[in-house]
Amino acid sequence: MILFYTLNQIMENNNAKILVENVTKTFGSRVAVNSINFSINKGEVVGFLGPNGAGKSTTMRLLTSYYTQNSGEIFIDSINTKDSDIETRKKIGYLPENNPLYGEMLVKDYLKLIGDLRNLSSKEYKSNLTNAVDETGIHEYYFSPINQLSKGYRQRVGLAQAILHQPEILILDEPTEGLDPNQRVSMRNLIKSLGKQRTIMLSTHVLQEVETTCNRIILINKGKLITEGTVKEILNTQNKNQTIELEMIGKNIHTKLNSINGIEDIQIIENEDEIKKFIISIQENSDPRKDIYKKAIEEKWILLTMSKTTPKLEDVFKFLTIGEEKE
Repeated sequence: MILFYTLNQIMENNNAKILVENVTKTFGSRVAVNSINFSINKGEVVGFLGPNGAGKSTTMRLLTSYYTQNSGEIFIDSINTKDSDIETRKKIGYLPENNPLYGEMLVKDYLKLIGDLRNLSSKEYKSNLTNAVDETGIHEYYFSPINQLSKGYRQRVGLAQAILHQPEILILDEPTEGLDPNQRVSMRNLIKSLGKQRTIMLSTHVLQEVETTCNRIILINKGKLITEGTVKEILNTQNKNQTIELEMIGKNIHTKLNSINGIEDIQIIENEDEIKKFIISIQENSDPRKDIYKKAIEEKWILLTMSKTTPKLEDVFKFLTIGEEKE
């Protein structure tokens, strides 16, 4: 397991808006969350990743006090959820998976219902409503029935209810699920905007959203924390899997490239006509491209393309989660 933060570092961090210490949650004999530790600091937008059934939604429900953990401690803005769950709920805006809404209600009536449930005063409600509608961009549909809205705008209504009481923390469970590509981009931009003044934890299966939206990633699998860190930090753990893709014309290329330092393996992926295509596995922290170029000149090969590839977040995600399953 790769961790970039120790528990002692987390506990010393006074900026932590969410602090999870050795939390376990079971359902009968099934362990859904297994002794996990992490923190999310003020102003961070953190992606919470994992395969289906990894424990993401369970963890989020623990943070919102929808569930209570069997052991361990959860602190929301330094308040223990076990001691004061009413207070910690007030500090969180929550968009659950599948965004349950009352489709027959008008948007305005639904938000009024949420305001009443949050015990907002008339003055608070009017002020907060203006901000929520402005931030989520739902002015045009404020008087529309929810069931007549597109999926994208239903998600925006869900976000509006989540921020109506002006929480400092947002927990978003699959906020882009079911959206088309254009709606995903719009929702991604909205989340980035909301994150300017809030701490956000979001789960998603769309890794591109994490790379473009989040400051940091927490990855869990089978209820256990597998790794956490920035995208760059996590990608750097897989530097040993870098390759060079090569297209070249010439003779005895495979044999003579093997003599270059830093090259571990050469695979021919296409050998049609004169053009030969290779994938070259290279050693960690090495870059033999200059030597390949010199060899091509020396052997009078024609070098058509040469590019170094690095692992993508999707590759690392698969490697870490599949690797855990094999252990």
